[in-house]
Amino acid sequence: MNLMKKFEPSIQSTCRKGFAPAVGTMRIFLAVLAFLVLTAETPSPWGIEELIGRQAPDFALTDLKGDKISLSSFRGKVVLINFWATWCPPCRDEMPSLNRLFKGLRNEGLAVLAVSTDKRLSDVKGYVSGHPVDFHVLIDAELKTSRRYKVFSMPTTFLLDRKGVIIKRYLGEEAWDSPEIIKEIRKALSPQK
Repeated sequence: MNLMKKFEPSIQSTCRKGFAPAVGTMRIFLAVLAFLVLTAETPSPWGIEELIGRQAPDFALTDLKGDKISLSSFRGKVVLINFWATWCPPCRDEMPSLNRLFKGLRNEGLAVLAVSTDKRLSDVKGYVSGHPVDFHVLIDAELKTSRRYKVFSMPTTFLLDRKGVIIKRYLGEEAWDSPEIIKEIRKALSPQK
């Protein structure tokens, strides 16, 4: 007698009993996962508009040297917060003009914080070593700060006045050293009457 035929009924019975609880558990897991995904706060194009005119959410992120940099330490300066990633071609394309803007206006009180959403620090360090910038590059690998700013596309940039209030947002690539943008930034830099 074939040995498999002898044990086949007991193997089938065990499999049916053994997999039934696993299937039930899997269904519960999938239901919980679907609930979490559907109820999670995801950034949207409409949510970002709510931030204009409000105090910018404070954050403290690590820079490429390993130092913690907080937004609140730039109070009194006009700040551009640029959310970007190394995998984003428009983000990479606008970095040189953003650096030129910063170099031209930093003595007037402009600060630039480039918040990378890359998962790996090595990717950011590799990019910046080949394309040096003079402003702070910060790491938001867990996307906590990006979510607080309701970032839904890259690049996204916020302009903050000297009191830390968001006065403008820019979606997509910009020519940061264009006359129009320089005029907007200079307006924010000028003393308010």
